[in-house]
Amino acid sequence: MTNLFIVVVFLLVGIALQFVKQVPTSTAQYLNKYLIYVVLPILALKYIPEIDLELSLLLPISSAWISFGLSWVLFGTLGRKFNWKKSVTGCLIITAGLANTSFVGFPIVKALFGEEALKIALLIDQAGSFIIVSSIAIIVASIYSEEKKRKRDITKKILTFPPFIFFILAFVLNFSNIQFTGNIAILFDLIAKTLTPIALIAVGLQVKINMDAIRSKYLWLGLGYKLLLIPAVIFLLFGFAFRLEDFVFKVTVIETAMAPMITGSIIAISHDLEPKLASLLVGLGIPLSFFTIGFWYWVVG
Repeated sequence: MTNLFIVVVFLLVGIALQFVKQVPTSTAQYLNKYLIYVVLPILALKYIPEIDLELSLLLPISSAWISFGLSWVLFGTLGRKFNWKKSVTGCLIITAGLANTSFVGFPIVKALFGEEALKIALLIDQAGSFIIVSSIAIIVASIYSEEKKRKRDITKKILTFPPFIFFILAFVLNFSNIQFTGNIAILFDLIAKTLTPIALIAVGLQVKINMDAIRSKYLWLGLGYKLLLIPAVIFLLFGFAFRLEDFVFKVTVIETAMAPMITGSIIAISHDLEPKLASLLVGLGIPLSFFTIGFWYWVVG
């Protein structure tokens, strides 16, 4: 559980740095750019070529797609019905629709279910969450951004988005059975290890917790969806309708119950989709998820 402790520590470090006058106000923006243009592409090249794609694992992978799709339907509908700002709707779709299936998800499922669970968690993350955040989340961000964009501009933004480019390249490497070894693999490992501290510090720098923020109905709608509603949907769907194999079922439910994905919040922030709300969904969602994950672990038995 050391990794969980590290998650909390770096989040608190980011929050503490807000009160250090020597830290420039633009620090979080630069950290976000580093994550998008360096870390995410490297993660694609590091993990995707190693994935052993099997049809039997399509169901757990689909949990990430169901989560994001339902988020788009639900918050898109509520946004139109109650005339929300487009930026609020887009922020909720992206941030609440994506689970933190990797650097929070991996250590949790390993602690709860053992090393074998990491194989399932990796597929859910890479073939589910990572694909979505690298492509569809960009479409949503472009649609709901206040800046009007043509379809041609949206397509260009996806095709020129570094994580998406390297995601496609990584799949080519997977199909070609090519993996990086030696010094390149060591370099990729070093860069990948910076994801957790840099991402959490960046989020911590942008978290502004005050009574107005805590009272925000959008915050609790997003967290209610992410921590309670969508895990319940996956529990019922895969537990009773599809009757997923017990071990895979448990890991899938727990991965779905993770807090909002930091990368998703970065996408929302970079498109000016309610940056404070996006940061708070992650900053408050991660510590709260430790309690709700305990609840879902008890439910799946």
